[in-house]
Amino acid sequence: MIKLYDKGVYLVNGTEIMEDAAAVQQKTGQAVTQEEAATQTMAYNILKDHNTSGNMERLQIKFDKLTSHDITFVGIIQTARASGLEKFPVPYVLTNCHNSLCAVGGTINEDDHMFGLTCAKKYGGVYVPPHQAVIHQFAREMLAGGGRMILGSDSHTRYGALGTMAMGEGGPELVKQLLGKTYDIKMPGVIGIYLDGEPIKGVGPQDVALAIIGATFANGYVNNKVMEFVGPGVDKLSADFRIGIDVMTTETTCLSSIWKTDETIREFFEIHGRPEDYKELNPGAVAYYDGMVYVNLSEIRPMIAMPFHPSNVYTIDEVNANLKDVLHDVEQKALVSLDGVVDYSLQNKIVDGKLYVDQGIIAGCAGGGFENICAAADIIRGKYIGADEFTFSVYPASTPIYMELVKNGAVADLMEAGTIVKTAFCGPCFGAGDTPANNAFSIRHSTRNFPNREGSKLQSGQIASVALMDARSIAATAANKGFLTPATAMDVEYKGPKYHFDQKIYANRVFDSHGVADPSVEIKFGPNIKDWPEMSALPENLILKVVSEIHDPVTTTDELIPSGETSSYRSNPLGLAEFALSRKDPAYVGRAKEVQKAQKAIEAGECPLDALEELKPVMAKIQETYPEVGKGNIGVGSTIFAVKPGDGSAREQAASCQKVLGGWANIAIEYATKRYRSNLINWGMLPLLTKEDHQNLSFKNGDYIFVPDIRKAVEEKEDVIKAYLVGDSLKELEFTMGDLTDTEREIILKGCLINYYRG
Repeated sequence: MIKLYDKGVYLVNGTEIMEDAAAVQQKTGQAVTQEEAATQTMAYNILKDHNTSGNMERLQIKFDKLTSHDITFVGIIQTARASGLEKFPVPYVLTNCHNSLCAVGGTINEDDHMFGLTCAKKYGGVYVPPHQAVIHQFAREMLAGGGRMILGSDSHTRYGALGTMAMGEGGPELVKQLLGKTYDIKMPGVIGIYLDGEPIKGVGPQDVALAIIGATFANGYVNNKVMEFVGPGVDKLSADFRIGIDVMTTETTCLSSIWKTDETIREFFEIHGRPEDYKELNPGAVAYYDGMVYVNLSEIRPMIAMPFHPSNVYTIDEVNANLKDVLHDVEQKALVSLDGVVDYSLQNKIVDGKLYVDQGIIAGCAGGGFENICAAADIIRGKYIGADEFTFSVYPASTPIYMELVKNGAVADLMEAGTIVKTAFCGPCFGAGDTPANNAFSIRHSTRNFPNREGSKLQSGQIASVALMDARSIAATAANKGFLTPATAMDVEYKGPKYHFDQKIYANRVFDSHGVADPSVEIKFGPNIKDWPEMSALPENLILKVVSEIHDPVTTTDELIPSGETSSYRSNPLGLAEFALSRKDPAYVGRAKEVQKAQKAIEAGECPLDALEELKPVMAKIQETYPEVGKGNIGVGSTIFAVKPGDGSAREQAASCQKVLGGWANIAIEYATKRYRSNLINWGMLPLLTKEDHQNLSFKNGDYIFVPDIRKAVEEKEDVIKAYLVGDSLKELEFTMGDLTDTEREIILKGCLINYYRG
């Protein structure tokens, strides 16, 4: 079904995989070097077209367009305003798909929307009102184009199937683009994804995506690399099918994606009234890839990603055949994810030997596409979901899609069966809509199934489970009244209706400045919208207290800062920070704020030892060896330790919330994603790495670590950061920070990106 090559390979004429240059020469009659062939990927050439550095090893990228949603755009624009923003230099689209139904916080949601609208007018942007489209569907319909690059403040910014290299990053990276700066990275590796064969009836894009995620996530095969989709199987897939696979590439932890394009994609642009934005893309005659994933589409079967990660994959047939064993395996893995905070069992979901689920949802940028919902309607037509616990909801990804589903009768078929059809809204994906009951089991065609991401509160004794599936098998399960069923088990005639895009829907409702700024417009600030607090520059010497210690194999951004109702405080940095690690380590905020008292005293010109009594013996021990350390050259803050933090969302709040609570660093074995590490750096935090075994750390939660001459170490690009565990003596520790650009070092030295631009 899926094969991973253990070394780099050559692709000849877009169809033939060869493992060595000699075979290529024999086939083509031409000698080729790995270096030359590496310049023949689609990814290389798009990056080259957008690179301003003149050095293809050290890229400085300028994007064509930017996009954000209403969890992130307030913070981004506030940061840019504090850094000197006068006008959006490139098209910047502000969508409102995350906080349009959840009423927590009174007027907060609409206040942020009005902030967005007035900023679009003042600075020359585009404003998409609530319920019109989820962020990525609008981008597909109205922004993507062949050979372009788009940067979004959402991790699922992926438009590769349409020929656009798109990346999801934390807000500060968009701030840099808004201020005319660049996105600075090393040239990423490029991994070929070779699609062969053709999906069988009943298999959908989520099935293919989950199979790929299952094969590549744990081993890091595509981590921070570009996934380039090639091979004859691409031609057998519709545009919607390709898009459905593409959006889920984020869950592999890749950096971006790109696909070869053809007449199917040309037709997509023609349907959306933008034929000029199509560009044919193919790799060169001989292209070199740093790795290759071979996928036989014909062998993919309906898949399910069991709780609590998209990589925890099985075929649905496998789950049904080994139900007790699979559920037991999920329960054992949950012991790590949930830390034993709640009793967790799925055995009661077995009813008459079958798995009974409580909820089915098809939604958002992954599930809410036209073809997915039409297929679901075909499956459930003439059937009924029943009058028991099982519920079924469908969220079309945009109003144009919704309109066409109304016109072709799909909505009527769904509703007659008992389905609730709702507006374009991302809520089910991040815990702001359709939160299941306690102990319920939900199957969803959405992007993630991390613990508590569906909205349950672990600290309140709640837990629900989400499994990811394709819309087709969710509909088959709904037609079977909640009993887990693969779509391949259903005898269905798929109508495959043609899609018609109604341009008038956006023309009548979306505000588009066409790049013209109006400085006379006054920005509307709701009472919850607060400025960022002042942040200090990196001190000469640093005292860190470890205030949280997490030994999970991976720590998600949803655990670092929960989504859902907490996002109501997204525009209030200090208010949102109160929720940091609230589900993973509820005592974290209190510990961090206690340590922060010392730094606040320093900033006020007062003695930190008076503000934090426990610091006195720590300082005394440090001064035995470093008598010069003290007033005027010391900073005090907190750090967390996590094995592999930062999987998941691009939300910068995962780092900024730690920063406003006095965080100066993270310590990790490795960082799960480039975007989380970038968020730490942009908020002036040290991305420290340790080589110690996480089960046998020389430091623990509550310990103090002294880092002498840290400012000098950053300035002079020292490879090893010397530090000391402060106890009865000073025990030496070693950290590294990995590769840092000169700009990143300067941001850390200044204390954060805002200070960097002010300076």
